[in-house]
Amino acid sequence: MNTRPPVGAAPRAPTPNGAREPAPPYRGEGPFSLWHFSEDPSLRSFRPHVPASNPDAAPLVWAVDTRHAPLFWFPRDCPRGCIWTTSTMSEADRERFFGLGGAARVHVVEGAWLDRIRTCVLYAYRLPAETFRPHEEVGGYWVSGQSVDAEERVEVGDLLGLHAESGIEVRITTSLWPFWRRVVASTVGYSGLRLSHAADHPERI
Repeated sequence: MNTRPPVGAAPRAPTPNGAREPAPPYRGEGPFSLWHFSEDPSLRSFRPHVPASNPDAAPLVWAVDTRHAPLFWFPRDCPRGCIWTTSTMSEADRERFFGLGGAARVHVVEGAWLDRIRTCVLYAYRLPAETFRPHEEVGGYWVSGQSVDAEERVEVGDLLGLHAESGIEVRITTSLWPFWRRVVASTVGYSGLRLSHAADHPERI
């Protein structure tokens, strides 16, 4: 199974003021839902918590919407750089980052993680949307101050195969840093996850 409900007319999620432009749709995206991804198959309830990286933040339950779910089609700790086309992207950046493959979304990972990506058993938990609101700054992320119970759990399946089916290009590199250093100075849409786990490199930001 995968996290894409049957294809149908999907309501477009609101983009918070000030948030980056959302990623473009992918093949078979399906309707809007909210998800939590984990390699733990035993989760049921999700309680508000304070992220370790921001101890001054309010406790919240975090979720990601269907449009941005592919950012999490990886083992939890896998460092990855995810980029997508936007309406304000320069033609030079379009050619530079997307010209060779032609995909509108590209995910870059380090080769050292490839076996773990292939063998990862990942689960997607669908969360009830009623108490969630869009995050004020980060498009695609939703937060709730209330505990919620998962409505459904699905096994995501072949992560690389799912990327291919969805038209999202996966690129393998030795180190993320040369790529990421150029991404953050560009006009593309992007999201970097678990970058603290990326391999050391002279161009590390």
